[in-house]
Amino acid sequence: MAKKSKREIAFADGNSEAPLTVADVAVKAGVSPITVSRALNRPELVSDKTRQHVLDVVREMGYVPNLLAGSLASSKSRLVAILLPTIANSIFSSAVQAIMDRLTEAGYQSLLGPTGYSPEKEEILLEAILGRRPDGIVLTGTLHTEASRNRLASAGIPVVEAWDLSETALDMQVGFSHEAVGVLVADHFFAKGYRRFSVISVDDPRAIRRCNSLIERLKQHDLHDVPVEILPLPSTWEVGREGLRRLQQRETPPNLIFCSSDTLAFGVLAEAASQGLRVPHDIAVLGFGDIINAKFANPALSTISVNSAKMGREVAEALLNRFSDSPDASVSQTDTGFELIERAST
Repeated sequence: MAKKSKREIAFADGNSEAPLTVADVAVKAGVSPITVSRALNRPELVSDKTRQHVLDVVREMGYVPNLLAGSLASSKSRLVAILLPTIANSIFSSAVQAIMDRLTEAGYQSLLGPTGYSPEKEEILLEAILGRRPDGIVLTGTLHTEASRNRLASAGIPVVEAWDLSETALDMQVGFSHEAVGVLVADHFFAKGYRRFSVISVDDPRAIRRCNSLIERLKQHDLHDVPVEILPLPSTWEVGREGLRRLQQRETPPNLIFCSSDTLAFGVLAEAASQGLRVPHDIAVLGFGDIINAKFANPALSTISVNSAKMGREVAEALLNRFSDSPDASVSQTDTGFELIERAST
C-alpha cells in the first residue's frame, strides 16, 4: 500500500485546509522529501532534470515553501501583507491607513506591496510573501491568476479581498459593487436631465466594469451613444486633460463626464478651464473616490465616496476576528457601500 502523505491524512480527518508540505510534494513527484528540499534550497545537489520536475510539481500543486520551518508550529509572524495597485494614487491611502492603524493597535505590523494593477505582478509578490508566512493577506480586488488562487488556497492563510465583491471569493471580501455604482450614476444624472454622457477611464478592470454598467443602464433609458476614452495607467491630471481634449474633438461633445478617479477629474477641470468651458454649465464633471482634495477643487468636485476609511477598518476587523477565532469570523462578505456626493462640478 502506498504511503499516505500528511496532506492525505489531514483530508481523511476532515481538515481540508491543512497547508501543503514537502512530504505532499515528494509523494506527488515520486521522490524523497530530502530531494524536494534540495531542489528548492540547494539546487546544486540535484540534477537539472530532477529539479525541473520538482518545480513543475510545486507549481502544479500551488505549494509554498515555509521559510519559517523549524520554528514552533504555533508561532505567529504578527505580519499582515497588503497588496494594492499603487502607492502613488491617494484613492487607496485612507483605506490602507485605516487597516494599518487598526492592525498596529492590535500588535500587528503591515507590509505593503504595489502590484501595478497587474495580476501577474501580484502573483510574483505573493510567491515572495507567502514563504514568509504572514498571518494574513489583504488583496485589492478579485482579479487574480489561477496560480495565485492555488497558492492562497493551499497556504491556509486568512485572505481579505478589498474594494470589490464577487461570487467567487477566495476567503473574505470587504467592498462594494462596481456595477451598482454605474447604475446609480446613470439613473441619478438621467433624472437630472443629462443626455450626453461620457466616460474617461484608465485601463483598470474595476473602472471598466463601472463604465460598462453605466452604458448598459443608459441603454435602458434609450441612450445608446456614450463616448468612452480608455487611457493608459497611471491616473494623472495629464491623462484627464488628454481625455477631455479627445472628447471635445467629437462631433457632439458630452455635457457630463464620469471619470474613473478624482485625479482624472482634476485634470478634466484644469483642461476645461484652459479651454474656457464653464463647469457645470458647459460640461459637468463627476469623479470617483472622494479623496481629500475633492471638496477643495475649483469648482468643488462631485464624486462617488466608497467609504474608504470604513472599508479599511472592516478589513482589519475581519482579519482580527479570524485570528482570534471570534464568532464573527464566519462572516465572509461585507458590503461597505458607496454614496454619490454632489458638489459644484455637477
